[in-house]
Amino acid sequence: MTVSYIGTRTTALRNARGKGLSVWNINDDTGEWTQLQVLKEQENPSYLTFDNQQQFLYSVHGDYTDVTSYAIDETTGTLTFINKISLEGGKNPVFITVDKSNRFLLVATLQGGKIFVIRREENGALGEVVFTWRFAGKTDDAISHAHQCIWDQDKNYLFVPQQGRVVGYAGVSVLKFDPESGRLIETDYFRAREYAEPRHMAVHPNNKYCYLVNEKDNTVTWFFFDQHNGTLQPQQIIPVLPETYTGEGQSSAILVDCSGKWVIESTRIHESLSIFRINPLTGYLTRVETMKVPGKTPRFMTFNSTGDRLYVANEDSDTIIQYAFDSTDGSLTQLQPVITTESPVCILFKSL
Repeated sequence: MTVSYIGTRTTALRNARGKGLSVWNINDDTGEWTQLQVLKEQENPSYLTFDNQQQFLYSVHGDYTDVTSYAIDETTGTLTFINKISLEGGKNPVFITVDKSNRFLLVATLQGGKIFVIRREENGALGEVVFTWRFAGKTDDAISHAHQCIWDQDKNYLFVPQQGRVVGYAGVSVLKFDPESGRLIETDYFRAREYAEPRHMAVHPNNKYCYLVNEKDNTVTWFFFDQHNGTLQPQQIIPVLPETYTGEGQSSAILVDCSGKWVIESTRIHESLSIFRINPLTGYLTRVETMKVPGKTPRFMTFNSTGDRLYVANEDSDTIIQYAFDSTDGSLTQLQPVITTESPVCILFKSL
């Protein structure tokens, strides 16, 4: 039995229709999704993560300052609220992840321009904030806008793409994490093109290649990652949109498949997925296809645990599209059914 957890936007500010964090049962034979639970108490449960044992689920609440913890029922997969904390100076948390010791949660806040390190209690509850890292902007009171905090494959270093948004700087910080104290130390910083607006990164299984999607100039930057020194060396910048396309786009999500052969990127406004072949010897990318998505605003995407299914969440058409993914040639084939749910922006899977 497989259970899915869907994070949504819920507020009028976001023109959203979502009802809250929802839990779904997936029929592994037919692919049908059946809703089991909707938690309506918390607004904008917009990004989700598990602890390392998948006994607990954690949600950040976009546009607010809140983080929430839930216990997972091991029989049904349904959720029970544990506690909620508010991050002082942490407006609009957009990403959350757990460290390899399972003792800390790390949260990136976009309008706060900070990474918060939160102690995780043994019962799954959110504890105190033990460390905060602030990304400075162009003036003393300005910040650079942290959009993600993703680990390298060994969970020793944290990559944090930041958007300048006029008052800050566009770039990527590499932060080394101390699992004993929860403190962070910067080991490298990459300054991006001023208006590129780095958004999300994906790390290759070999832990040497990293791929950054830039939201506003619709490109992917690939880096060589020196895991001994914690440094990034840019190697290539490649566009995601077709050469003849003259309209607008906003790059959103990026993934490396588990075979390490392909990068997949989603673009809003153009409403598309771009597929890139990875040269296994050099890490360089070649775009092999850009395909339209049947939906609007493909903000989020994820693979299933085996890597042969890709799920794309279309925030503004209230759908999740399923694809069969063939890692031998990088092809995507749409599957049925189309899952209908309001304003989806994050998906997690758990096997029971």
